Amino acid sequence: MTEPAPQSDQLVRIERHGEGGHVAELVLDRPEAMNAVSTAMAHALGRATKELADDPTVRAVVVTSTHPKAFCVGADLKERNSFTDEELRAQRPLAQAAYRGVLDLPVPAIAAVDGYALGGGFEIALSCDLVVCGEGATVGLPEVTVGVIPGGGGTQLLTRRVGWSRAARMIFTGERFGAAAAADLGAVDEVVSAGAARERALELATTIAANSPIGVRNAKAAMRQGYDTDLSAGLRIEDEMWASTAFSADRAEGVAAFNEKRRPSWPGR
Repeated sequence: MTEPAPQSDQLVRIERHGEGGHVAELVLDRPEAMNAVSTAMAHALGRATKELADDPTVRAVVVTSTHPKAFCVGADLKERNSFTDEELRAQRPLAQAAYRGVLDLPVPAIAAVDGYALGGGFEIALSCDLVVCGEGATVGLPEVTVGVIPGGGGTQLLTRRVGWSRAARMIFTGERFGAAAAADLGAVDEVVSAGAARERALELATTIAANSPIGVRNAKAAMRQGYDTDLSAGLRIEDEMWASTAFSADRAEGVAAFNEKRRPSWPGR
């Protein structure tokens, strides 16, 4: 049988940072398995991302790991080795909800990757808006080497990030890439010193959280909803998000703060 849902979410923790706690750190905390995504961890990740999505005080999310040598090594293949086909089918919606929970966060999400981010672990990172890697990081989608395909969004998200041929190379070969090579391909956004990914991601998140929460959320919504449409449809979506922002209390406060030469105190509505 599949592993039952844990009674505690300690496999995935939420920590708050900064003034007002507007930066949320989503901590992957299964170090004994290098954060391999078991059924229990998928449950925990799905619940944690729902909690963050439902919290209007969250302005940015950083996904981190407690393991110094692994962000996440993907699906727990030791657990899956004992699965029947029926149990694997039963686990599938839980895994999908976990990855979609990261992808569908309404605020910007930043992955802080040090060490290995492989398979589903790299898909968690790809589900974020930005990926910061320590220079010693290793990323890849090696699923075809064990008889499956990326199933946490990797075939779609990586292709959208880097284009068809570069994604084809990574996915069809199952090759692993160091941080610099991954950055050259466009698979990650920024490379920092080894061990510094979390610090840099929190710095970026703090910068984002200082901006209008309504503006940032609506900008992300416009980008996400318009990405796969034609330009005309995308511009209509942008106009809808503009109107939702332009007549908000945040816009009034932002304009007033600019003219009064002070920091805005965002109402967030």
